[in-house]
Amino acid sequence: MKMTNKTVLITGGGSGIGYATAKLLSEKGNNVIILGRNQEKLAKAANELGVNYIVTDVTDAGAVDNLVAKLEADYNNLSVLINNAGVGFVYKLGEGANAAEKARQEFETNYFAPVRLIEALLPLLKKQPEAAIVNITSNVAFHPLVVLPTYSDAKTALHSHSVALRLTLSSDTNVKVFEVMPSLINTDATKDMGGEQNGLPPEVAAQDIYNGMSDNRYEIFVGEAEKQYADYFADPKAAIAQFNKGLY
Repeated sequence: MKMTNKTVLITGGGSGIGYATAKLLSEKGNNVIILGRNQEKLAKAANELGVNYIVTDVTDAGAVDNLVAKLEADYNNLSVLINNAGVGFVYKLGEGANAAEKARQEFETNYFAPVRLIEALLPLLKKQPEAAIVNITSNVAFHPLVVLPTYSDAKTALHSHSVALRLTLSSDTNVKVFEVMPSLINTDATKDMGGEQNGLPPEVAAQDIYNGMSDNRYEIFVGEAEKQYADYFADPKAAIAQFNKGLY
């Protein structure tokens, strides 16, 4: 896929992987729009990057309707949607964990929001000569991490949705579906899970996203995720045990 002269929408674009990807894609000659809920944070990021921004809450169906109307009016050549916004809680399952409420929040942002946004933007994406949907999942999409239990659930659901969507759209549209599965990345959101000490710079993920899309690699692994994926399918029980070593 040619990754220049595209109009790109990135959710959660004010920091982390979203920010780094916005920076790289803008530098590659694309028109980038970043999306988020925090006006101050988003405006600062957009100013630093020299890109456009829209403040909205992708978990709110009404806000998404308004967003789509604005995009159709102001950015009717939108051709790439990157679902990057995410939230995760570090905890362990068990009595008093309040897992259902944590899962509800994680699924609203990590699963239902991208599913809703994809469906709402498909008519616009289908109008373009070449278009793409990019879902940022995780290495926990193919095996769970016990300290991110319901986050793992949500990313697994988005992984499954990405596969079904790719197959569905491949039959009669020009919309490609990419899935990005990063290992630990150093972002504000991963500080509680050791991202600052052990995570890869978000620029690594951004470069892998750009390279993967350019090469039409529909499953894009970042960092250790590709080896973890291979290990899982070689011996699932051993891989899960190793992935969670010392955590349970």
